[in-house]
Amino acid sequence: MLQFLVIMEAALSLDEYWRKRNFDKTTEPAGELKVNDEKIYVIQKHDASQLHFDLRLEIDGVLKSWAVPKEPPVAQGVKRLAVQVEDHPVSYAGFEGTIPEGEYGAGTVEIWDKGTYRLVERKEDKLIVEINGGKLKGFYVLVRLKDTKNWLFFKKK
Repeated sequence: MLQFLVIMEAALSLDEYWRKRNFDKTTEPAGELKVNDEKIYVIQKHDASQLHFDLRLEIDGVLKSWAVPKEPPVAQGVKRLAVQVEDHPVSYAGFEGTIPEGEYGAGTVEIWDKGTYRLVERKEDKLIVEINGGKLKGFYVLVRLKDTKNWLFFKKK
């Protein structure tokens, strides 16, 4: 029953993702819902209207996503703004390609880093994760700023 509830919550959280895309025109994955024990971590470099990096963590059967305007922090002491955006399907973690002009997020997407992660702490306004990627390794924190979509993303000391 719990897994069913997680899948239903994931489907609701993907509604915005599905509404923003025309899958007859874009090669982005429409996605399927799934719940895994091993959690996916990926950062995609997205050269859209503004170059940015999309941080994605598999949580509750979807990829929770944040747009990071500057290169993600590989060292301690560097803090980055991370703006929470719509959830994406887990299958988006492997997406690389060009989103066509005129479509939401038009531009080139390439994988900048990927791997797995372990959730250490989860609160409504704070996530602590242990990332095991190619470029990012170690404990990272996401802290929400005053009930907004803005978060701080940094490597934990």
